[in-house]
Amino acid sequence: MTKKLIIFMPSIEGGGVEKNLFIVSNYLARHFNDVTLITASKSYNKKFQNIKILNPIINVEFFKGRKIKYFFCLITLFFYQIKNTKTLTFAFQANLYCIILCKILGRKVITRSNSSPAGWSKNPLKFFIYKKLLSLADSIMVNSEDFKKEFFKKFKIKTTCIYNPLNKKEILSKSKIKVKNLFSSNKKVKAINIGRFVDQKNQITILKAINYLKIKNKIKNFELILMGRGIDEMKLKNYTKKNRLEKIVKFINFKSNPYPYLKQANLFILSSKFEGLPNVLLEAATLKKYIISTNCPTGPREILKNGLYGDLYKVGDYKKLSKIIERFKINSFYLKKINNNFKDLKRFDYHKNLEKYLIFVKKNLN
Repeated sequence: MTKKLIIFMPSIEGGGVEKNLFIVSNYLARHFNDVTLITASKSYNKKFQNIKILNPIINVEFFKGRKIKYFFCLITLFFYQIKNTKTLTFAFQANLYCIILCKILGRKVITRSNSSPAGWSKNPLKFFIYKKLLSLADSIMVNSEDFKKEFFKKFKIKTTCIYNPLNKKEILSKSKIKVKNLFSSNKKVKAINIGRFVDQKNQITILKAINYLKIKNKIKNFELILMGRGIDEMKLKNYTKKNRLEKIVKFINFKSNPYPYLKQANLFILSSKFEGLPNVLLEAATLKKYIISTNCPTGPREILKNGLYGDLYKVGDYKKLSKIIERFKINSFYLKKINNNFKDLKRFDYHKNLEKYLIFVKKNLN
């Protein structure tokens, strides 16, 4: 009897992880006859093709916290696996809970880790629990080589590295859609950050850098767009208002197609405390934007070839970031870095990395 493939993603929220979920799930559904997605997020059902979708009986889609979605999706997974003994679960989220349930029922489970352990393994008790539970998974995949090394260093667990499949053709096509111009035409430097307004993404560092330059009277011909949504939105807006940065900084709500807005900028700034392999940097590189990023674990250093294709700065170091912003200019030096970064995006080739996903899943279906 052929195993049924279950994709487990309780809360779909429209970020980089979700983009990979849509791409990978639909690709796998073209190669396997029986693919089921378990999620609480009904709003995204149309994003999936030839996939059976199981939503919890109780509609918990619009609950703010993820934990309630995890709980009801785990119940849904439990009953599905009781009815179907031959299954392989591919967890994109709530990995530890999924591993526990699958192992109690004697089912195979593979996971995709999305963000560096540096962000979630500092507590000694949590570290011990994570290490024990992660070792129970049949296979774990990560999305950068640095991530793979860090995972082994911390947990002594071997993982498979598969880069995020980058669909350059789609990004370039979607970037051509006409939208309102966010920037003033007389501004020389047009900077943008796209990401959830949460502690991990740490946009406050960018605002501190801008404010530092403003105090020193060195923030001329510069605009910044912060695009996103999240629990830190008011905190960021209050800082902007308190320091009178409203003429420099604009807040834009999350867009399902951010590419036309990203296209308007000439500088992308990432301020994250930790990542896995940030899709947004690959998207910025595809649209030939200069990138300034934290040297956070993991991903940015790998994408930017240790600073060869862009600038890296220490997490939270707003003074260093301010210096990098101050010296940025559109000239041959920066354009060369941008073009070299674009050319090296072949590492993240869409088809090559999707084939790696297929091999990874097939190995575990046996």
